[in-house]
This record gives sequence, structure tokens and C-alpha cells, in this order.
Amino acid sequence: MKRLLLTCLIIPLLALSVFAQHSDDTKYQNELRMYEDSLADLGKTFINADVDLARKDANYQFIKTLVTALKIPNSFLYPFDSVKSVTIVNAPDNRFRLLTWHVMNDDGSYRFYGAIQINTGGQLKLFPLNDYSPLLKAPEDSVVDNTKWYGCQYYKVIKVGGDKPYYVMLGWKGNTAKSTKKVIEVLSFKNDKPVFGMPVFDNSRNKKRIIFEYTRQASMLLKYVPDEHLIVFDHLSAPDEKSKKLTETYGPDMTYDGYRLKEGRWEHVDNLDMRNVPDDKDKDYTDPKKQAAIDRASDQQ
Repeated sequence: MKRLLLTCLIIPLLALSVFAQHSDDTKYQNELRMYEDSLADLGKTFINADVDLARKDANYQFIKTLVTALKIPNSFLYPFDSVKSVTIVNAPDNRFRLLTWHVMNDDGSYRFYGAIQINTGGQLKLFPLNDYSPLLKAPEDSVVDNTKWYGCQYYKVIKVGGDKPYYVMLGWKGNTAKSTKKVIEVLSFKNDKPVFGMPVFDNSRNKKRIIFEYTRQASMLLKYVPDEHLIVFDHLSAPDEKSKKLTETYGPDMTYDGYRLKEGRWEHVDNLDMRNVPDDKDKDYTDPKKQAAIDRASDQQ
């Protein structure tokens, strides 16, 4: 009889707890949707506004709004799908996610912004990323923390290793009015804090990250082929002998190279056969400004 009475008391309490949890989840989702709408509008402004001050002011408001939104419980699981100005990529093991974006300057150069959100399952743990690119004298040789980040907009994260993994990220880096860059970055964690750069690339002068520069008029393939554990990319070359020292003039020459994962390191591979690998240049990253123009054209049809 006592057991029956105890059961009768516990079941309603559990039902109330589940209901309360559901109500909280609904409340949090509604709050996140509200912030998502604001972030989407601010993102359109810092991507499309003609006035430099308007872009920077919108970005400032965007950062404040984003941090407030991420403090809401369970924000790690919220995708912010309508915020097209920001690229959000989760690590394959869901340990963290990267939120990165850019703001263009009047001279055609870019400044990058971002954060690493750790999947704590509770209180927000966020590492802001401070774009230190102009002050890094040797970016391919530098190991830095999040305060001296080589700014980039990431579109792919690859996990390497087991208990103490590192992560390889592929990213787009708008550079100047003349050139664009793509980056193969390496992220690890030391004492639970992010570290960017690691000498895991063979045949590359012990580089800590790989940086490609090419003319802004061209597109460059940089993608990961998981079945082959292979990062594949266009081989870039100068248009003529006189331009060999000007990487801002380089472009794809219809051949392909790569880095293949072998025992935790990336071995350089020349002259890859690309017949079985889709040639989807820049498919993994679309500049939000270009995407906005595409969306407007679609709306008018």
C-alpha cells in the first residue's frame, strides 16, 4: 500500500517536472528566435551597407546581440539558420562550434570576426577571436591563441586523432581588392584553451598553417574528401614569368595537389587525378553579399 501511495505521488511530480522542462525549452527557443531575427537584420546591414560606418556600427551591435543570445540555455544546439552573414560549423565530435564572419572595409580589404563556443551542456563558454592578421609578420610560421587569430571564415572542420585530437579547418579569407586567400588552419586545445597553428604538414618547411593567395577574379577549389582522408586544392601558378613574385596574380592552372592524412600528419601529394573528385569550386563557401544578390534575383523572378 505504501509503495502504491509513493508511486501515486512520484508520477505527478515527474509529470510536472517534464512539463516545466518543456515550458522552459519553449521559452528559450522563442527567445533565440527573437534574437535570430535581429541578428539576421544586422548581418544584412554589415554585409550590404554602402557606408563604412554603418557596416561597422551594425557589426558592433551584432556582436553584443550574439553574445546575449548565446547566454540563453541550450544555445549551442540552436542553428541560427536565417543568419546568412555568419558561417557556423560544428566539430565532428560536437566538442565546439565555430562562428565566423567578415566585414569589408572601404578599400576592399576585410576584417574577420568570430568565436569558439564550447559545448558545455550548461553555462556559456565562449572564446572570442581577435583578427590579428595585419600584425602577423610570418603567419604560416606562427602558433597563436584566440587573441592573435589569423582571421578567416571557416566552412569545414576535420577531426584528427582520438583522446587528444587536433582539428583542421578549411577557410575563406577575403584579402584585398586584388586578391583572395584560402587557409588550412589547425586548432588544438591546451589547458582547455584554443591554440591555432601546428607543424603537421610534411614537405612544407614545417609550416603551422597553409595559406593560398590568388587573384580576386578567380575561384579556388579547397575541399576535404573524407573517403580518401584527403584535402584537395587547385594548384596555383602565375599567368606569366614576370608575375611569379606577385601571388595576387596567381590562379588555378587546371592541375591539383593535396594533403593526405597518414599517421596523424598531412603528406603533400602532387598532380592528383581529379576525375573522381567533384570540381565544385567554392561550393562550401558563398560570400554573403553574392548570396544576397542571388536571393534578390530569385525573388524578382
